Amino acid sequence: MSEPAPRLGLAPDVARMVRVDHAGEYGAVRIYAGQLAVLGRGRHGPMLAHMREQEEQHLAFFAEQIANRRVRPSALLPFWHVAGFALGALTAALGSRAAMACTVAVEEAIDGHYAGQAEALGDGEPELHGLIEHCRAEELQHRDIGLAHEAELAPGYRYLYRFIKTGCQVAIALSERL
Repeated sequence: MSEPAPRLGLAPDVARMVRVDHAGEYGAVRIYAGQLAVLGRGRHGPMLAHMREQEEQHLAFFAEQIANRRVRPSALLPFWHVAGFALGALTAALGSRAAMACTVAVEEAIDGHYAGQAEALGDGEPELHGLIEHCRAEELQHRDIGLAHEAELAPGYRYLYRFIKTGCQVAIALSERL
């Protein structure tokens, strides 16, 4: 049996960044797939489809980084496959405002995560830094879209927001390591 290819001398932090960002973008694609399954034929369908397409591009960027840098993907991808879709579908089933509350909570968690990564990279890893900043800008656009579509008017917004944002932060911590 042959040895696995080396990871090209990546610092452990960079490998974790690539792993968690790939997993996060995978989860985001699944959240929008769940929302589209419920709301896709309504007036929010085109907007949700557009945001999913952007997340798919982010996922493709990080999938390329996983392959090129020989980073092990998160072992939790099968879980995020189900959990992401379920989160999207369940919040959409509560109504478009709840779906938008989900978007706001997820994207704010991701913004903080990406901001921390960009700061940690500094001037090192310019390609990865640029990719993270590009994705971060689009995630903030998604948050703003959610706010513009009355996320804060969702029943129980504060609780829903806190629950989802905390869940995302836990998912980030787990996906960095597993």
